[in-house]
Order: sequence, then structure tokens, then C-alpha cells
Amino acid sequence: MGTVDMKVGLVGFGLRASLWKHVHKPGQGSVVTIVCDTSERGRADAAAKIPAATVTADLNELLASGIDAVLVLTPDNKHALVAVETLQAGIPTFCEKPLDVTLEAADLILRTAYETGTRLYVGHNMRHMPVVVQMRQLIEDGVIGEVKAIWCRHFVGNGGDYYFKDWHSERKNVTSLLLQKGAHDIDVIHWLANGYTKRVSAVGELAVYGDVKDRRDNTGRRMVDWFSLDNWPPTEQTELSPVIDVEDISMMQMVLDNGVLASYQQCHFTPDYWRNYTVIGSKGRIENFGDGPGEKINVWTSRTATGFAEPDQVVEILDGDGGHGGADPRLVAEFLDFVAHGGPTQTSPVAARQSVAAGVLATESLRGDGSAREVPALPAELIEYFNAGQPARSAQAV
Repeated sequence: MGTVDMKVGLVGFGLRASLWKHVHKPGQGSVVTIVCDTSERGRADAAAKIPAATVTADLNELLASGIDAVLVLTPDNKHALVAVETLQAGIPTFCEKPLDVTLEAADLILRTAYETGTRLYVGHNMRHMPVVVQMRQLIEDGVIGEVKAIWCRHFVGNGGDYYFKDWHSERKNVTSLLLQKGAHDIDVIHWLANGYTKRVSAVGELAVYGDVKDRRDNTGRRMVDWFSLDNWPPTEQTELSPVIDVEDISMMQMVLDNGVLASYQQCHFTPDYWRNYTVIGSKGRIENFGDGPGEKINVWTSRTATGFAEPDQVVEILDGDGGHGGADPRLVAEFLDFVAHGGPTQTSPVAARQSVAAGVLATESLRGDGSAREVPALPAELIEYFNAGQPARSAQAV
């Protein structure tokens, strides 16, 4: 007998719509049967790319369609709005990162998954990116001893085109880019350090793009319509959003619950685009130079007298088929396997919540006096449930 394909729905067909290619594999285990998007362009794109799927603007139609799983790929501030509905409908749910843009909304998603017993998966695809996986493996192998500090610098060279011409430019949609863009890196820092932020402080400014006068309402357009490397220098960007009230440079410091100290810097007007992680342990340090296939992770484990030293080991960053060095197909495959079989996953709803919490509290700090903020703890029963891999249960058991 042939395999019966899992029926999967998509809510939102915009910036992360490319994930459909890793889901829609008729005869190979899963197929996209319905797409819901409130925009005319999103529906048109979905109809063109997945002609066999039902396309609708009505979420209730998707909820009633008999799907086995759903991917929530809406703008960030709509994640809880949709995911709470899909979880309450008993549909195993993939929620794109960040969980949402407020701590209250993120906690609501986790609480709903817990109370309904519906499986929840969060799309932190960097946990499947080779550069991160390889750095974590070096740490797990004890190459640099016990982790004591992590520094991350994120050079967002395409920031002006990616984040300051559409909905990302407004606080009401993202809270901050420190949260929206940084949720990935905060989660990676937590994963590499094997701990979560308990106290955070930050500074930040709208240093460049707020002064750019060329503005346009880009409603109905997408990044592919305006992106160009010719949009340089940043002060000469064009067609920025009419409203920009998020920072374009941010710096945060974190004290983790296991004593690790960490920092994260994000700049949206650099000429280059990549992430640099430095992890310092009790016996050495590792640092990546480039974060894509063929680039390098350097390892230092010998003491030198002075100046720059050649690394003791150089690890080449691996490649993979699909987006983000093969991370996207691995992410989708893990979600679909989780829907079918349950059990622990490389991504974590608790970790996803903790990255949102750190980003939200850091934003409060930088928009206040820069003083430290304490991250509120999750209830113990939620931590236990999600850390156990969301074991089968019913709402009546809560």
C-alpha cells in the first residue's frame, strides 16, 4: 500500500512562503491542500504556485478543511491570533519565529498548546543551520571546555531594504528589530550556552534611517519589488516606509541562568551581511568567519604570547540543499515527523518563548534608561510539559 500524504495548510503566503516547497511533495508524505491569506497578492501567488490547493481568505474555512497540520507564516504580530485558533481546533501547529511580538502573546500560545494538548512547533530554523550545529558540536565535544561567554555581532547589510520599507518598520508590528530580527540570534546564544537569559539590559537608536526623507507607502509591494544593492550608502536609501519608529542599531547584554555572560549587537546599515559568533570557554574559544557554506569556524585552544594567533583548528562550514544552508528543509521535515510521531525536537517552544522574553525586556531597557530588566519565569508545568516533548494528553487532564 502506498503512503497516504499528510494534509497540510498554510496561513500566510508572504515572506516565508518558500517553505511550501518543502511541504508540498505529493506521493512523498505531505501535500499542501489549503492556503489562507488575507491579501489578494498572497492568494494569487499561492494559486499560481500550488494550483491543486484551495486558496481562501477565510481562516474558518482552513480550520474546517480536515488538515493534519498547519504552518502559521503570517506577520509576527498575528502569530498568536492565528496559532491560538489552530491549536484550539486540534491542528498540530508550526509557528514561525518569533512566537509573537509580546511576552503575553507568546505565553498565550504556549498555554493554549498545553491546555489543548495540541502539538506546537516553532520555526527557529537556525538550530538546523550548519554553522550553528557545528559550533554546538564543538562545544558538546568539550573542545573549548565550559562555556563562559558568548558574543554575537550581526551585520545586517540589507537592513534598509529588508526592514525599513514595509511592516517591519513599525513598533506596533514587531515591538523592535532587536526582537524580530534578533530572536534567531538570542535563541542561538541560549542554545550554545545551554541556558536562558534571566537579566538583560540594552541601548539602541534610530541612527540613520530616521533621517532619510525619501518615503513611500509600499502597501501591496514586497521586498523583491524594491531590493537592490545599488541602494547605497544608507543615507541615500529610497522609498522607505512613511512610519519608522524602530531602532536601526541595538546592543544588549545578558546574564544567563547558568552564569554565562552574553552580548548581542545588531546593525542595519553595515555594508556587509553576516553573523559572527564568538564563544569563549574555560579551555579555548571558537569564532566563525562567515556563516555560509565553505566559510570557516576557527578554534583556538593554545595560549600565545601576544597579537593575533593562527587558529589551532579550522572547521569548514558545511552546505545543504535548500534555504539557509539546508536548514529550511530540515526544519520542515522535523515538524512533519513531530506531527506524525511526537517526541523531542531540536527546536523548543520554551526556548522560543525565552528568546521573545529576552528581546522584549531588552527593548524595554533600551527605550528606558538602559537599566537591567528581570525576565519573568514560565510556570513550572509548562516547562515540564514542553521539555518532555509534549506527551499525549487531553484538555480534560489539565
